[in-house]
Amino acid sequence: MQLDEAYWTNRYKEKSTGWDIGSPSEPLKQYLDQIFQKDLKILIPGAGNAYEAAYAFRTGFKKVHILDFSTVPLDQFKKSYPEFPTDQIFLENFFEHQGKYDLILEQTFFCALNPELRQSYAEKIFELLHPGGKIAGVLFSREFEHTGPPFGGTVEEYLTYFKPKFEIVSMEPCYNSIPPRLGNELFFQLRKPK
Repeated sequence: MQLDEAYWTNRYKEKSTGWDIGSPSEPLKQYLDQIFQKDLKILIPGAGNAYEAAYAFRTGFKKVHILDFSTVPLDQFKKSYPEFPTDQIFLENFFEHQGKYDLILEQTFFCALNPELRQSYAEKIFELLHPGGKIAGVLFSREFEHTGPPFGGTVEEYLTYFKPKFEIVSMEPCYNSIPPRLGNELFFQLRKPK
């Protein structure tokens, strides 16, 4: 299975978007609500319909950037949020993106990638963060019986990618997941050393 731009565009066109909960995820919403430094430069890769970006922007984070390689969700986002700066919307492959960020938010992107790309993901996140920058978000804390996406995993596996490069701030069971995912998610925060 090729998890390329065509695959994801077809999923959007067919409305086969089970990952899309129609609103910002509660873990990321609550995380953003605790941040008072509103001038952080934020990236949301694999943003899809980018509800978290819209929420962040409306609550004062003006340097939010979204990235996806399917035009369908990005075009929909532009229509839904015409006030969002278009120069902060990237139609691009995450692994080719260039920039430096204070915070990267992870919501359903990691689990959509082919697991063979997980080490490359960790390396790219490290490259995109400023020293002292953080990535925070949600990962699945279970394996799936079906062939993904989504692809699951375990804390032990995730640490093999992240521990060599990042300070592990937290990686714990997520207490505020949506009901269908409750008990199956981790909330994690990693910091790039200064």
